[in-house]
Amino acid sequence: MTSTPPAARPGGPAPLHDDRRLVLVVAILASFVVGLDSSVVNVALPAVRTELGGGLVVQQWVVDAYLVTLGSLVLVAGSLSDLFGRVRVVTWGLVVFGVASVACAVAPTGEVLIGARALQGVGGALVTPSSLALIVAAFRGGAQAKAIGSWTAWSSAAVIVGPVVGGLIVDGIGWRWIFVLTAVPIAVTIVLVRRVTGDVAADRHVHVDVVGAVLAVVGVGGVVLALIEQQRLGWGSPAVVAALVLGVAALGGFVPWERRVTRSGGAPIVPLRLFRARNFSVGNVATLSIYGALGMVGFVVTLFLQEVWGFPAWVAGLATLPPTVVLLALSTTVGTLAGRYGPRRFMAAGPAVAAVGALLMLLAGDSPGAIGYWTSVFPGLVLVGVGIALMVTPLTSAVLGSVPEAEAGAGSAVNNAVARIAGLVMVALAGVVLGGEMSVGGLHRAVVVMAVLLVAGSVVSAVGIVDPGRRGSATDA
Repeated sequence: MTSTPPAARPGGPAPLHDDRRLVLVVAILASFVVGLDSSVVNVALPAVRTELGGGLVVQQWVVDAYLVTLGSLVLVAGSLSDLFGRVRVVTWGLVVFGVASVACAVAPTGEVLIGARALQGVGGALVTPSSLALIVAAFRGGAQAKAIGSWTAWSSAAVIVGPVVGGLIVDGIGWRWIFVLTAVPIAVTIVLVRRVTGDVAADRHVHVDVVGAVLAVVGVGGVVLALIEQQRLGWGSPAVVAALVLGVAALGGFVPWERRVTRSGGAPIVPLRLFRARNFSVGNVATLSIYGALGMVGFVVTLFLQEVWGFPAWVAGLATLPPTVVLLALSTTVGTLAGRYGPRRFMAAGPAVAAVGALLMLLAGDSPGAIGYWTSVFPGLVLVGVGIALMVTPLTSAVLGSVPEAEAGAGSAVNNAVARIAGLVMVALAGVVLGGEMSVGGLHRAVVVMAVLLVAGSVVSAVGIVDPGRRGSATDA
């Protein structure tokens, strides 16, 4: 890679070192608020349908509108973070998210609610890569890995808190108040983030890559839209085909355009030189495989518990919590150890352990009962959780620790986009794996696919990831 100023190197001094504790609190709160909103919405869908009408279509788009804008804009947001500063972009994102939350709370119709949810996705896209980039800017070495572990743990806590708190609010005072729930901590976070100093200064001589931004939004958005809508309309639908063709065409033109911008000395949405860093390129390949598997886990197992074993929705929700609880308990410790010993062994071991957990669920049969759950699904999910905990923080540290601090926003955005798209693709393909409906055989096929993807991620990590400090390491392709 070309040389960079000491302050911009992955191992150089941290520009935000004077505000490290504050930076960590802000990054955690920002991600927690976004994650909390995502996790509480699902429990409100029946109440939304009852009050606003629109049937299943409105319910789907209350969720999907957020996913489409978030997934399509996250790359652009990462570039904006590097150009204009993480503090500024996080603040923008929180303001947009807060305004959108209020709009959701007062939405008079399903269409208005869907539009407000799409706007929330814009805010979430601005917040997600920038909050993690703040940590990369403030911490170095082992301290960075530990901080990322704390960020991962508390961000995951939103998944646990969300459905429980959201259910109580929906049943107690109404679904609209779940959006007020997120607006209040947003206001607190905005006050705190304005106290962070020493951020990357905006370069007013560099212009945003507008064409690259459009190609990224249309490309990712078109593919994501097609994957979501095909579940409702089918692959033969003209709307699905048009979205897919347009998305693929835009993505096909994205890389050549980014090369052109780079050669002209501009600021591309995705600096392609990031992929010269070995840990960045290998880490994203591992992310594609591992997060594809994880995207299917919660989806398939939750369906199985409800549709085959007949668990009530809230019981199924509790039954699938073990991975999140284990991740919350272990992430900070694993982050500390990975910072001391390097990420490779953790990234190799974690997916392998999770694969064993997935295969344990082959023991699940037609009969539910406490014994069936406790001897098949529960131990399988616990091992999946242990595997995720061993892998997530080291993976994030390996990927972001290999890029210059000045481009941490783009690096975070790329990794986040890869993870989200991988999960979306596997959920979209779940119908093929399940054979059209949920069954014991479908579950068995799904967990085998999960295990294969996890093992592939383990092998890629073991062979390709290099611990920092070794020769030919993280910065070499």
